[in-house]
Amino acid sequence: MKYVVALILGLVTGAALFALGLLYNPFVADRSLSPLSVTRAETIALNFSPVPSESIVFTNDGEKIHAPNPEKVLQLWEAPIRRTSAMVSLMRDARGESAGVGIKFSSTSERTRLFSGKALTDSVWYIYLPERGSMFIQQTENYWQFLRQVAFPAWRSSGNNWRGTWLGNLTSGPNALGTARVVGGSGSFRGLEMEAVESLTVDAFSADVGFVAADGQLIIALPMQPMSEQPD
Repeated sequence: MKYVVALILGLVTGAALFALGLLYNPFVADRSLSPLSVTRAETIALNFSPVPSESIVFTNDGEKIHAPNPEKVLQLWEAPIRRTSAMVSLMRDARGESAGVGIKFSSTSERTRLFSGKALTDSVWYIYLPERGSMFIQQTENYWQFLRQVAFPAWRSSGNNWRGTWLGNLTSGPNALGTARVVGGSGSFRGLEMEAVESLTVDAFSADVGFVAADGQLIIALPMQPMSEQPD
């Protein structure tokens, strides 16, 4: 009997050490500074809500932590898209006024490696700004720091929730500097190649229903004009 008890204690201790090592891996860097924070290029700031109940439309396979909105929206339960979520959101400018509409598709990445601090999601945005034009954004997002600092503490708490202030830069590629790839579609953006970074601010999160109070932001850097085209 004592060998069984020792085996169980060993397994529990090993699992605890494994979880601690995974969550507090000293070799995983916390890249909180946006690569576009020091750019001299003109930027566009678009704010949106990642809370499904505050979006125009949100859907997934119906089994994830975030419930579809509205309730009767078609769900993505077919096998090829079961790991995908779709969101239509109102985009607001820096003054909080309506700027346009954003459609985002996200899928869990096969390149996720938790041992390396990579909880990856591949996503694309289609942004339409009236009187300005449209653009497409392709990016890889890394939710590792969010999982470690927000989602796991919420799951561990007795009330299954987390409150505080967490700000993180999600974008980790595909561009070399860890920015998203942006291509202009129409209007004043037609033919432009740009880059962007998506960030997330979380004030409340529930392990049962997901985001309770959170804000998202897209910073899009426009191409810098040649010196000969810049105003005097």
